[in-house]
Amino acid sequence: MTARYDIIGINYDTTRRADPYITQRLLHHLNPQPGGRYLDVACGSGNYTIALHDHGVDICGVDASTKMIAAAYQKDAHIDWRVADVANLPFNNGDYAGAICTLATHHFDDLPAAFFEVRRVLSHGRLVIFTATPEQMAGYWLNHYFPQMMARSMEQMPTLAATTAALTDAEFEIVTTEPYAIHPALQDFFLYSGKHDPAMYLDPIVRAGISSFRLLIDDEELHQGCEQLSRDIDNGDIKDVQRQFESETGDYLFIVAESTG
Repeated sequence: MTARYDIIGINYDTTRRADPYITQRLLHHLNPQPGGRYLDVACGSGNYTIALHDHGVDICGVDASTKMIAAAYQKDAHIDWRVADVANLPFNNGDYAGAICTLATHHFDDLPAAFFEVRRVLSHGRLVIFTATPEQMAGYWLNHYFPQMMARSMEQMPTLAATTAALTDAEFEIVTTEPYAIHPALQDFFLYSGKHDPAMYLDPIVRAGISSFRLLIDDEELHQGCEQLSRDIDNGDIKDVQRQFESETGDYLFIVAESTG
């Protein structure tokens, strides 16, 4: 995972920032308590770590990428930032009262081991995961233009059943799941952020901040897909493509699990 995000980390924050609505839902589900210390697992460049910190949460950010952590430190040197793999966290048992993990579980080499380790460092409280499932991703209209990339993306994404099983094995109890549908005003440009604004994907700067476009697509598919997308935007056919991929499953998902200590 380290090498992947050292690559993506270049100019990452040009298009990636904490979205206010997602931040509020993370806070709602985490339900941080006064005096509690919290952890952002695989925090990347720290956008959501900083957003929660700005809401008064005592939070530490940990990530395997030195470039991501360096970028996070540059943005806020007052937060405790650590470089470490999620399967080998540099903390004592029960150091934290809860944790978040946003758009990162698909990069974990060993999902059960990661959750066992997160469970170890929690004294009690919740683990709030924001992710997508392969079932949801099958409903992205991006499949029409970049089918091989999307197939690779779905292949690396843990299913809801696999995530739930790994959490349960690590002695977490599933509290709830909450689907999330892309909002037109979304400020964090992750994979399906252009659902309502297809022209975003024609911008190489936007694509540079999305791991699927950086790591899982070849030049030929990228060129052909962007050419077809551009034509369909110009002639209006994109609307028909979008209608074909309408889904009621939501585009992403909050998974809330609890450790009772």
